[in-house]
Amino acid sequence: MSNQRRGPMGGHGRMGSGEKAKDFKGTLKRVLKYIGPYKFPILCVMLFAVGSTIFNIIGPKVLGKATTEIFTGLVGKVTGGDGIDFGKIGRILITLLILYGVSSIFSFIQGFIMTGVTQKLTYRMRKDISEKINRLPMNYFDTKTHGEVLSRVTNDVDTFSQSLNQTATQMITSVTTLIGVLVMMLSISPLMTMVALLILPISLVLISFIVKHSQKYFKNQQEYLGHVNGQVEEVYGGHSIVKAFNKEDDVLKEFNEMNDVLYQTAWKSQFFSGMMMPIMQFVGNLGYVGVTILGGYLAIKQTIEVGDIQSFIQYVRNFTQPIQQVAQVANMLQSMAAASERVFEFLEEEEEVQFADDPVSTEGLQGNVEFDHVKFGYNPDHIIIKDFSTKVKEGQKIAIVGPTGAGKTTLIKLLMRFYDVNGGAILVDGHNVRDFNRGELRRMFGMVLQDTWLFNGSIRDNIRYGKLDATDEEIMEAAKAAHAHHFIQTLPAGYDMELNEEASNVSQGQKQLLTIARAILADPKILILDEATSSVDTRTEIQIQKAMDNLMKGRTSFIIAHRLSTIRDADRILVLKDGDIVEQGRHEELLAKGGFYADLYNSQFENGSSKAAS
Repeated sequence: MSNQRRGPMGGHGRMGSGEKAKDFKGTLKRVLKYIGPYKFPILCVMLFAVGSTIFNIIGPKVLGKATTEIFTGLVGKVTGGDGIDFGKIGRILITLLILYGVSSIFSFIQGFIMTGVTQKLTYRMRKDISEKINRLPMNYFDTKTHGEVLSRVTNDVDTFSQSLNQTATQMITSVTTLIGVLVMMLSISPLMTMVALLILPISLVLISFIVKHSQKYFKNQQEYLGHVNGQVEEVYGGHSIVKAFNKEDDVLKEFNEMNDVLYQTAWKSQFFSGMMMPIMQFVGNLGYVGVTILGGYLAIKQTIEVGDIQSFIQYVRNFTQPIQQVAQVANMLQSMAAASERVFEFLEEEEEVQFADDPVSTEGLQGNVEFDHVKFGYNPDHIIIKDFSTKVKEGQKIAIVGPTGAGKTTLIKLLMRFYDVNGGAILVDGHNVRDFNRGELRRMFGMVLQDTWLFNGSIRDNIRYGKLDATDEEIMEAAKAAHAHHFIQTLPAGYDMELNEEASNVSQGQKQLLTIARAILADPKILILDEATSSVDTRTEIQIQKAMDNLMKGRTSFIIAHRLSTIRDADRILVLKDGDIVEQGRHEELLAKGGFYADLYNSQFENGSSKAAS
């Protein structure tokens, strides 16, 4: 088996780190391609956003008319005129109220549509990741922690969703505001507009400097967030092992090292992001000063009206605001690009070939299995199964024994196509396993592994996992065959008792009985038992063995066992050593040979006798 599996103190994968990074523009193109199916609603968002912004832009100029009317009325009152025309001012204010009302309605509609689009994208992305997980080869999971994969589904997708929701509409409104405000400013005074535009070069230089320095920190922040999540998830899952080996200090040291890097990158990215607002506000205030002085001069010269000064100052404020928003959008785009890049890298990982070109049907197959000069290594440069050949007839009970690392479990992984052989072939009823669709091939097998897996749900649902349309009676019969019915009845809610996280409210032996019941219910053509009874006591083991004997009648069965006493009645025992069959035959025949199997059996018997004597 591969030695890449992670434990509580295991190493951590690279998380699609620096060496896999793509360029910023390329990532944005992939994002645009990904959101392609939602072109129509996004077009609607753009139209409503533009409409909302245009109505909002017209407001200050209309308000300036009211200011001019008030100023003119006051001056007229002083000089003996009619004074302020409140009716006209009222009509102007009503017009202004309508403009801002329509703008708010359009803004609400575009926000509603965009939120729906981003949530659909988030749903689709998580769905794609979930489906991708099922298509990935086993060696991917042998080299990655659970936390690394979970980080793509949670942190990266959330970052993508939130950033897209904010950047898309904000970019549209910011660009529209910039153009619209510029037009309105020019209509008031080209000279004042030139003064206001002097702030642009300064703003662009500052934005480009900040974005350039913040991009790498946002990417590193996402990467090390995945590292930290992976380490916490592993340690939490194996906290009992950590405590048993007194590794709390080592785990804490490892966490602090990664957390410190995360802190530094997050601090720097947020620092650069936080610098942008005060700097841009300072530059904007300089623009206000210049515009106010020039506006007062032009009003005295009667080049513009007094209300135009007020309108223009509002436009300057509205002009600098979208520049600030563009700066914020640039930061969010960096964060979104870093997150989406990691998601896309995951979605582009090499997959298992799920479907054969001309697939063989599994209907009517009997369960004859042949290993024909199989060669395999997890690393092609290091072959661990050198030349393995054997034929298994339907209904035979085949035991696979040998020392640790001999290749027992690896053979089963090859049979189920968790991995593909480097040489030779594995045949089922004369058909190469490569000629089957992977899903159909694996439905032929039932597995009971040494490491039990039960999900958070009722005992009934956990057993039914082997056959989703099974009736309650079938579930009960399967539990009886696995000798699990008795202990289930003693539980508080029986078959309806909810298993908690990691199923810690039942014993390890009871977990194994439930997984065996699940395999019995599935009624597969080929049964695989990988140390299936290693976690139960001797009395329960005898009960399970009797149930298994009935279950395996007429069904091809492969049994990996360390307790050699449990496979005495096997039709054939394959003795593996260093990836090759060194002996094969029935129990009595192998003992009579006095070879490697006899040594294994006698050593276990002697150990058992000495333990009993002590």
